[in-house]
Amino acid sequence: MTDAAATYAEPEGSRVHPIVHAGKWLAADLFSTLMFVGLYALTHSIYVATGLGIAAGVAQVAYLKYRRAPIDLMQWLSLGLVVVFGGASLVTRDPRFIMLKPTLIYAAIGAVMLKRGWMTRYMPPISLVWARGLGEAFGYVWAGMMFLTAALNVALVAHGDLRLWVWWLGVFPIASKMALIVVQYATMRLVIRARIRAGTAAAPTAAASLPSPSC
Repeated sequence: MTDAAATYAEPEGSRVHPIVHAGKWLAADLFSTLMFVGLYALTHSIYVATGLGIAAGVAQVAYLKYRRAPIDLMQWLSLGLVVVFGGASLVTRDPRFIMLKPTLIYAAIGAVMLKRGWMTRYMPPISLVWARGLGEAFGYVWAGMMFLTAALNVALVAHGDLRLWVWWLGVFPIASKMALIVVQYATMRLVIRARIRAGTAAAPTAAASLPSPSC
C-alpha cells in the first residue's frame, strides 16, 4: 500500500485535490470499459468489443508515451487489467471478466485512502485549525465510498444484467462522489462556523474570569 500511496499522492506543493487525481484514473478506466460495453451492445461480438477495448487501453498508454508524459502505476494497472481481463473474456466468451475491472480500480484507490490523514495536506489553513479531525474522518468516509462502489460492481456483475450494469456504471460512481463532495463541504463549513462562534464567545467569558489587577 505504501507504493500505491506514493503513486496516488500529488507532488509536494501541488494544489490538485486527491479526488481529482483519482478521477483521472477512473475516467481512463471508464473509457476503455464503456467502449467495450458500447461495442458489445452494438455488435454482440465479444471478440470485437474486447479487442477494441484492449486497443483503447494500449492507445492511451501509447499517446502518453508519444507526448513524453509520465505514466504512473495506476495507468499501468489499468492497462494490465484491460489485457488480462479482456484476454479472459476472449478465452471464455464471458464479458463478466472485463466487467470486474472497475472493482479492482476502486478497491485499489480505497485501500490508499485508508491511510490516516491523507486528506489533511489538501485542507485549507482554516480547516486545519478548526476541523482537522473532521477532515481525517472524511478521509475514511471516502475510502468507504470507494469500497462500496467496488462491492456494488461485483454484485451487478454477478446479477448478469448487462444493461443494468451499463446504466449503473454511468450514473452511480459519478453521482455518489459528487454528492459526497457536497456533504463534506457543507458539513465542514457548518462545523467550522459553529466552532469559530463558540471560540469567539468563550474569549470574553475567559477574560471576565481573570482577577482584576490591583491598584
